[in-house]
Amino acid sequence: MKFDPFKHRRHSIRLKDYDYSREGAYYVTTVAQNRLCLFGDVVNAEMILNDAGEMLQSQWRALPERFPNIELDEFVVMPNHFHGIVVMTDKTGRATTRVAPTRSDADISVGAGLVPAQNDHDPVLGEIIGAWKSITTDEYIRGVHELNWEPFNRKLWQRNYWEYIIRDEKDLNRIRKYIIDNPANWNADAENLKNANATRRGDPRGRPKTTE
Repeated sequence: MKFDPFKHRRHSIRLKDYDYSREGAYYVTTVAQNRLCLFGDVVNAEMILNDAGEMLQSQWRALPERFPNIELDEFVVMPNHFHGIVVMTDKTGRATTRVAPTRSDADISVGAGLVPAQNDHDPVLGEIIGAWKSITTDEYIRGVHELNWEPFNRKLWQRNYWEYIIRDEKDLNRIRKYIIDNPANWNADAENLKNANATRRGDPRGRPKTTE
């Protein structure tokens, strides 16, 4: 596979005035409806994108043009799902420091008491992920009609996406490693339909959220 300097970027975010104990950086996961493998395949522990997977990657990279208040960090397109890190910033490029409201039923394994804060001015995470899902669905439908891509039934993506608020730099590096290692761990991946004993061990994806 040709070396991709964007994909293989490994440096830390290091945004000015960023406090990882406050809201700002998210690990997000989206999964194809029925977990169909539409975006490529894993070969020798490397993800080989097909045209649809390349489209997903291109549209993800373009999100900061549509939403100037975000930065993108590590991400990976897998055969039937996607993992990525999104950093919400203010208009000056600094990460946001809004405190998330407490949630009593929060999963303590993924950061108790933290949920996305609502903001009347900047796009919230659900709107950003919803826009990406909508754009990629439209592009995929075009690919089905014009390029003979494999069709899907009714919806390209599952209704929910998963989010996890990154708490500190150790958390960030742990999630980066999980994303980087995802292709190598495909045979044990919970989203791999060929894996009868799949688990989400080590996956910090958090609680499901709805974009529709």
